[in-house]
Amino acid sequence: MPKSEPHPHLDARARWALAAVATGAFCVQLDSFALNLALPVVRDALHGSATATPWVVSGYLLAAGSLMPVAGRLGDLYGRRRMLTAGLALFGVTAVLCALAPSLPLLVTARVLQGAGGALIMPAGLALLTHACPPGRGRRAMGRALGLAGLATVCGPFLGGVLARSVSWRAVFWLTVPLALAAALCARRAAESRDPEAGQSLDGVGAIAATGVVACLARWLEHAADWGWAVGAALIGALFVRAERRSSAPLVDLALFRNRPYVALTVAGAVANSATVALLYVVPWTLQRAEGWSVLEAGVVFVAPAGALAVGGPLAGRVRPGAAVPVMALCLASGAVALAATTRGTGTLALLTAATAAAAALGVAGGLALTGTQAVVRRERAGEASGVTKAVMTATAGVGLALTDAGAGGGAGPSLVLPAAVCLATAAALVVARVLRLRLVRGLVPVVGRVLGLGRAPISVRALASVRAPVCVRALRLVRVLLPVGRRADRRRMDRCGVDRRGVDRRGAGQRQADRRQAAQCRSVRCRTDRCE
Repeated sequence: MPKSEPHPHLDARARWALAAVATGAFCVQLDSFALNLALPVVRDALHGSATATPWVVSGYLLAAGSLMPVAGRLGDLYGRRRMLTAGLALFGVTAVLCALAPSLPLLVTARVLQGAGGALIMPAGLALLTHACPPGRGRRAMGRALGLAGLATVCGPFLGGVLARSVSWRAVFWLTVPLALAAALCARRAAESRDPEAGQSLDGVGAIAATGVVACLARWLEHAADWGWAVGAALIGALFVRAERRSSAPLVDLALFRNRPYVALTVAGAVANSATVALLYVVPWTLQRAEGWSVLEAGVVFVAPAGALAVGGPLAGRVRPGAAVPVMALCLASGAVALAATTRGTGTLALLTAATAAAAALGVAGGLALTGTQAVVRRERAGEASGVTKAVMTATAGVGLALTDAGAGGGAGPSLVLPAAVCLATAAALVVARVLRLRLVRGLVPVVGRVLGLGRAPISVRALASVRAPVCVRALRLVRVLLPVGRRADRRRMDRCGVDRRGVDRRGAGQRQADRRQAAQCRSVRCRTDRCE
């Protein structure tokens, strides 16, 4: 758990890093959703087909999501500030190419390259901010950056729709060019950081396999009936695991997936992100189709949910790492209730109230997925961890839209019933897992304490960890209670070592002190049991 911050304020370089990451995240999220409502205008202007036009959005999201694990590791290897600056430069240049694209194929190509720039910005920027801030301050700074990104997520569709109909769809891309340039200039003033234990070579096989896994997974989740993508993701995933196990410098340390808080926060964050995408789709659709409002009117009244979603990031930055999983469960449960109320609400006021509550809860949950995961991993591998988390959240974002269509009953409009049910089930799973873990620990601590000869007095895990009995003696005592195999042989060994059959140490205080001194001098796993045999 991070220590309390030694400095009350961020220094100048940390503030430059915060400005660069916040502005870059705003650009990435804005261009992720700004063209959703402008696709018909783009198709008419470039004379594209109905099947090729959606790739203007899908190509960007697919490139950004699939390349994020590689981008995060590149930042750890070659410098996070360098990768952030390169990503911002690529993002700005491709935005110009998108604005000048004369045909739909060139626009899709430029959008894929822009997604690659966005993939460099997010994981490298979050890792840079983690290292630029003093311990304990990084979460709050990251929460501010994510709050600005959340504002772009909500306002992007309406801003893009208004610009496409009043000015031009090309204005959406011209808007991000000066922002990307300003973010790059801010990034150059931030302090550089990288993983000092990393080599200078990238795991090429792991990078290709990781990109393929995320791409196949995203396509399958978008088209659930096409199981070929699922089979491809499984096969490439097996190749990826095998390559990472054999690599001396893996792209992703597989031990990351044994970090239970990290996995729990990442999965819950993916659920919250997909529910947010569903909310951003259903509520505007209801306002425009059911209530008969225009795009501009719907965008104006959606300011309250947008503000609530933006506030979620800073609030998530104030949550302690130890409380991240319980708070995540509470936010998902609250979001599920608010999503259900959005579906059942009658009238515009009730709809917007429920949508604001859902946006606030899901905003905190989405922010916790990034701030919390950065707090439970080593700072040196921050880029790798943020890249994996962002890749999972981006690849599964389309699940929310699929659930809204699946939850619609016979010809009715999209519904938030299934996203609410998934949020509630995930919250329940987090609570059950935490309760079972606490019960297991509290049940084993007294047993282990008695096995180690500490009596029946109440004992904590910290006191248990301070016991300095020889390693093999402890192992034999635990085996006797928890794994009753070869019990007679274990009893004979423990009798010769000074332990009775109830697992109680019968040695005197002087003998125990002598054994501890000898074990400290030896500094090995050999103990009195080895000498007895």
